[in-house]
Amino acid sequence: MNELSHLDDFNRPKMVDVSDKDITTRTAIASGKIKMSRLAFETVLNETGKKGPVLQTAVVASIMGAKQTSNLIPMCHPLLLSGINCEIEENIANFEFKLFVTVKVSGKTGVEMEALTGVSIGLLTIYDMVKAVDKSMIISDIRLEEKSGGKNGDFKR
Repeated sequence: MNELSHLDDFNRPKMVDVSDKDITTRTAIASGKIKMSRLAFETVLNETGKKGPVLQTAVVASIMGAKQTSNLIPMCHPLLLSGINCEIEENIANFEFKLFVTVKVSGKTGVEMEALTGVSIGLLTIYDMVKAVDKSMIISDIRLEEKSGGKNGDFKR
Protein backbone atom coordinates (compact mmCIF):
# COMPACT_ATOMS: atom_id res chain seq x y z
CA MET A 1 0.00 0.00 0.00
CA ASN A 2 1.22 3.46 -0.86
CA GLU A 3 2.00 5.77 2.11
CA LEU A 4 0.38 8.76 0.41
CA SER A 5 -3.29 8.76 1.33
CA HIS A 6 -4.42 10.37 -1.93
CA LEU A 7 -3.02 7.55 -4.06
CA ASP A 8 -4.51 4.07 -4.31
CA ASP A 9 -2.54 0.79 -4.53
CA PHE A 10 -2.00 1.44 -8.25
CA ASN A 11 -0.73 5.03 -7.71
CA ARG A 12 -3.96 6.53 -9.06
CA PRO A 13 -5.35 9.66 -7.42
CA LYS A 14 -8.27 9.20 -5.04
CA MET A 15 -10.18 11.10 -2.43
CA VAL A 16 -9.59 9.59 1.00
CA ASP A 17 -12.57 7.61 2.34
CA VAL A 18 -13.47 9.09 5.74
CA SER A 19 -16.73 7.20 6.21
CA ASP A 20 -15.38 5.09 9.09
CA LYS A 21 -13.87 8.03 10.99
CA ASP A 22 -15.52 9.50 14.06
CA ILE A 23 -17.07 12.94 14.01
CA THR A 24 -15.00 15.23 16.22
CA THR A 25 -14.63 18.96 16.67
CA ARG A 26 -11.72 20.13 14.55
CA THR A 27 -10.15 23.57 14.43
CA ALA A 28 -7.32 25.05 12.38
CA ILE A 29 -5.62 28.43 12.47
CA ALA A 30 -3.51 29.66 9.55
CA SER A 31 -1.72 32.93 8.95
CA GLY A 32 0.12 34.89 6.30
CA LYS A 33 1.58 38.34 5.66
CA ILE A 34 1.49 41.01 3.00
CA LYS A 35 4.22 43.66 2.96
CA MET A 36 3.80 46.86 0.97
CA SER A 37 5.05 50.39 0.50
CA ARG A 38 4.33 53.08 3.04
CA LEU A 39 1.91 54.75 0.61
CA ALA A 40 -0.02 51.52 0.03
CA PHE A 41 -0.09 50.79 3.77
CA GLU A 42 -1.45 54.25 4.54
CA THR A 43 -3.98 53.91 1.72
CA VAL A 44 -5.30 50.73 3.35
CA LEU A 45 -5.32 52.14 6.89
CA ASN A 46 -6.99 55.40 5.86
CA GLU A 47 -9.44 53.66 3.51
CA THR A 48 -8.57 56.07 0.71
CA GLY A 49 -8.29 53.46 -2.05
CA LYS A 50 -10.65 53.61 -5.00
CA LYS A 51 -11.86 50.03 -4.52
CA GLY A 52 -13.34 50.50 -1.05
CA PRO A 53 -12.50 49.23 2.45
CA VAL A 54 -9.60 46.84 1.82
CA LEU A 55 -9.37 45.03 5.14
CA GLN A 56 -13.13 44.49 5.48
CA THR A 57 -13.24 43.14 1.94
CA ALA A 58 -10.27 40.86 2.68
CA VAL A 59 -12.10 39.39 5.67
CA VAL A 60 -15.16 38.62 3.54
CA ALA A 61 -12.90 37.13 0.84
CA SER A 62 -11.15 34.96 3.44
CA ILE A 63 -14.47 33.58 4.60
CA MET A 64 -15.59 32.93 1.04
CA GLY A 65 -12.26 31.30 0.19
CA ALA A 66 -12.42 28.94 3.17
CA LYS A 67 -15.96 27.95 2.19
CA GLN A 68 -14.88 27.21 -1.41
CA THR A 69 -11.80 25.11 -0.60
CA SER A 70 -13.20 21.81 -1.90
CA ASN A 71 -13.94 23.52 -5.23
CA LEU A 72 -10.33 24.69 -5.53
CA ILE A 73 -8.24 21.84 -4.05
CA PRO A 74 -9.08 18.58 -5.86
CA MET A 75 -8.84 16.08 -2.97
CA CYS A 76 -10.48 18.19 -0.25
CA HIS A 77 -13.82 17.03 1.07
CA PRO A 78 -16.75 19.46 0.98
CA LEU A 79 -17.37 20.39 4.60
CA LEU A 80 -20.21 22.01 6.49
CA LEU A 81 -18.08 24.56 8.35
CA SER A 82 -19.43 25.64 11.70
CA GLY A 83 -17.34 28.80 12.08
CA ILE A 84 -14.77 31.03 10.38
CA ASN A 85 -13.06 33.92 12.12
CA CYS A 86 -10.54 36.38 10.66
CA GLU A 87 -8.18 38.75 12.44
CA ILE A 88 -5.79 41.23 10.89
CA GLU A 89 -2.77 42.64 12.71
CA GLU A 90 -1.13 45.84 11.53
CA ASN A 91 2.67 46.08 11.65
CA ILE A 92 3.23 49.79 11.18
CA ALA A 93 7.02 49.57 11.44
CA ASN A 94 7.25 47.13 8.49
CA PHE A 95 4.22 48.33 6.47
CA GLU A 96 2.63 44.89 6.57
CA PHE A 97 -0.56 43.19 7.58
CA LYS A 98 -0.75 39.71 9.08
CA LEU A 99 -3.98 37.82 8.48
CA PHE A 100 -5.15 34.98 10.73
CA VAL A 101 -8.01 32.69 9.71
CA THR A 102 -9.57 30.24 12.18
CA VAL A 103 -11.88 27.54 10.83
CA LYS A 104 -13.98 25.13 12.88
CA VAL A 105 -16.04 22.06 11.97
CA SER A 106 -17.64 19.05 13.61
CA GLY A 107 -16.73 16.40 11.11
CA LYS A 108 -14.64 13.46 9.96
CA THR A 109 -11.75 15.40 8.43
CA GLY A 110 -9.71 18.43 9.38
CA VAL A 111 -9.93 22.04 8.25
CA GLU A 112 -6.27 22.94 7.75
CA MET A 113 -6.75 23.44 4.01
CA GLU A 114 -9.78 25.65 4.58
CA ALA A 115 -7.82 27.90 6.94
CA LEU A 116 -4.83 28.07 4.55
CA THR A 117 -7.09 28.79 1.58
CA GLY A 118 -8.88 31.52 3.53
CA VAL A 119 -5.56 33.20 4.29
CA SER A 120 -4.39 32.94 0.69
CA ILE A 121 -7.58 34.40 -0.77
CA GLY A 122 -7.70 37.18 1.83
CA LEU A 123 -4.11 38.25 1.10
CA LEU A 124 -4.68 38.06 -2.65
CA THR A 125 -7.70 40.31 -2.19
CA ILE A 126 -5.58 42.90 -0.40
CA TYR A 127 -3.07 42.71 -3.25
CA ASP A 128 -5.81 43.12 -5.85
CA MET A 129 -7.34 46.12 -4.15
CA VAL A 130 -4.04 47.98 -3.64
CA LYS A 131 -2.03 46.95 -6.71
CA ALA A 132 -2.72 50.30 -8.41
CA VAL A 133 -0.66 51.92 -5.64
CA ASP A 134 2.04 49.23 -5.23
CA LYS A 135 2.65 46.29 -7.55
CA SER A 136 5.74 45.24 -5.57
CA MET A 137 3.79 43.94 -2.55
CA ILE A 138 5.04 40.64 -1.15
CA ILE A 139 2.75 37.91 0.14
CA SER A 140 4.68 35.54 2.42
CA ASP A 141 4.75 33.15 5.34
CA ILE A 142 1.41 31.44 4.67
CA ARG A 143 1.41 28.64 7.21
CA LEU A 144 -0.58 26.50 9.58
CA GLU A 145 -0.28 27.92 13.09
CA GLU A 146 -2.22 25.22 14.90
CA LYS A 147 -4.81 22.51 14.57
CA SER A 148 -6.81 20.40 16.96
CA GLY A 149 -8.99 17.34 16.70
CA GLY A 150 -8.75 14.16 14.68
CA LYS A 151 -6.70 10.98 15.08
CA ASN A 152 -3.37 12.67 14.32
CA GLY A 153 -3.75 14.87 17.38
CA ASP A 154 -3.01 18.50 17.97
CA PHE A 155 -0.34 20.67 16.38
CA LYS A 156 0.94 24.06 17.46
CA ARG A 157 3.78 25.92 15.78
